[in-house]
Amino acid sequence: MYFKSTELMKQTYSLHKITDASDFGFCPDDYSRFKFGDDAVAAKFGISLADGFIAHHLTGRSIPQLVVVSSPYAFIPTATFAMKNHFVFRLNRWLAANGHPVLQETKVHRIITYREDYGELDAEQRLKLIGNDSFHIDREFLAGKTILFLDDIRITGGHERMILKMVEAYQLTNEMYLLYFAELQNHSIHPSIENFLNYHFVKSIFHLEKIIQDEHFCINTRIVKYILNYDFDSFCIFLQNQSDKFIHLLYDMALGNSYHTIEAYQRNLHYINNYIFQRKHKSIEHGN
Repeated sequence: MYFKSTELMKQTYSLHKITDASDFGFCPDDYSRFKFGDDAVAAKFGISLADGFIAHHLTGRSIPQLVVVSSPYAFIPTATFAMKNHFVFRLNRWLAANGHPVLQETKVHRIITYREDYGELDAEQRLKLIGNDSFHIDREFLAGKTILFLDDIRITGGHERMILKMVEAYQLTNEMYLLYFAELQNHSIHPSIENFLNYHFVKSIFHLEKIIQDEHFCINTRIVKYILNYDFDSFCIFLQNQSDKFIHLLYDMALGNSYHTIEAYQRNLHYINNYIFQRKHKSIEHGN
């Protein structure tokens, strides 16, 4: 297909192989919290993935310069980005202790063309949805290095095919690893299992409060889209219980991803804008 010439130089590693829809090898509630910004879970996942990768692919061999690449994003990082940070910390400790060069990092720049919830879709729908997205990477920076493409879960391989299509377009000849925290290997299980995992803990917007108000919260694309796309009345109640710091962060992240140009998000964003202005105006009135 897209990547015949890259078949021999890429390897895939997943820490958890999903073969049973009732036994994942990890806690579904943890996974859901991770997807909505719980950095403590991201740390647990990133560390365990690094340990598994070291044991299966690095121990006892010569290590070239490694470059880690998190899942593509525009302005707001994905949940995988948080996991990547802890993967890097853990792997760098091992590399330094064993006399190897520590990791370098780069980014796949992504222009996203959709707002739908990817986790609900089957393989064909996923490919159709992301087919218009564009991905860009710094080819010169990667020359002569081994690339670690990192993602949280592989369900249908749709994103992987887009990454490998980019690899072909940029004529990358690097050795590369495709690393996943988990991978669906039983294809009799419907891809919507990803949606089951994503929302296992977060059943409504009000379940986000335990994550957001925790010291380990780390904002990401999923939580911003989820809040902006939520039922307006519930959204308004939810927002009144959040700190000014979070509300400003939410608004700035949304603007950074141009979500103000997406009709489905505009009502909630307009409310945030008015909310911020009114708070600021009241503060000025009271001389603060």
